Amino acid sequence: MAKLTYETADTLVYDPVGAHRTATRAVLYTLGFRKIDTVGSVEALSEAIRKRPPDLALCEAQGADAELCGMIQELRQGAGGFNPFLVIIVTAWEKTETLVKRVLDSGADDLVLRPFSTTLLRSRIDAHVERRKSFVITHDYVGPDRRSDVTRASTVELFDPPNTLKMKAKDGLSSEEVAIRMDTELKDARQALNTEKLRRDAFQVSVLWRLLQDSHDPDYASNLVKLSKLTQDLAKRCRSTEFEGATQWCDSISAAVEGLEFGVDRNASMHLLGHSSLNLNHVLDPTKTVPGHLNCVEKTVAMIRARNARQQVQPHSAAAE
Repeated sequence: MAKLTYETADTLVYDPVGAHRTATRAVLYTLGFRKIDTVGSVEALSEAIRKRPPDLALCEAQGADAELCGMIQELRQGAGGFNPFLVIIVTAWEKTETLVKRVLDSGADDLVLRPFSTTLLRSRIDAHVERRKSFVITHDYVGPDRRSDVTRASTVELFDPPNTLKMKAKDGLSSEEVAIRMDTELKDARQALNTEKLRRDAFQVSVLWRLLQDSHDPDYASNLVKLSKLTQDLAKRCRSTEFEGATQWCDSISAAVEGLEFGVDRNASMHLLGHSSLNLNHVLDPTKTVPGHLNCVEKTVAMIRARNARQQVQPHSAAAE
């Protein structure tokens, strides 16, 4: 196996504590990294990634884990930078259940506990060059496939994201050669990301439509807010793409949402919402018929309601004990 060389890899270190930034930089230097930039705030991290995406980012979660993970999630979904697929390792001094969930949900590649040894960090970075996990795209998650049971059937498609760290460390490409390859790979990957996000979000719109049919649902108000925001995001993503024509259905959905918010003829608003959401699904995924989309929506809604029913029963069972 050829030795990995990190001398030309662009690396970005975020840590709010200056001494820790210096320590991390020293460890990376020992590992062969030479192009290392550091920042002390999440805002500076986001700006640095937007202006000049690194090949590797090491980000400390201490003090602003929610803000950091929110930024990573936006980046992965194509909203925060030019390259949403850069390798991201989050570091932390304490491993709590809340932190682990936030990091996993953000789409970061890894979580490493401090203090870490040079050997440990090297093995983690090497793994993301040699054996980086394939990515998945769902309605609210873009990142490494973390399914524990790989034999379990899933409709989620996997794809291998562009990995500039691998191009430089393993393939030995220069920055200029990487830029040329990324012109094509990143364009294709971002198009795949956007298309799949549109399909997943459109499906979620139809799921919310069916859930909103129960006006007594305790989540009714929050689901209506979700639907409004999701539709606006969908319309924005559709513009300047091959699916620009789908914005007409997004406009109809927004009109239906306004009708529900202001209590204007609920039956008519729900009818418009259902008709528009199913047609939006068909435009974005024409491989299925409208009845086919509806069938998938009904199955998902049935699972959501069954899960909610179980969650409502569990607290009562616990109280009885």
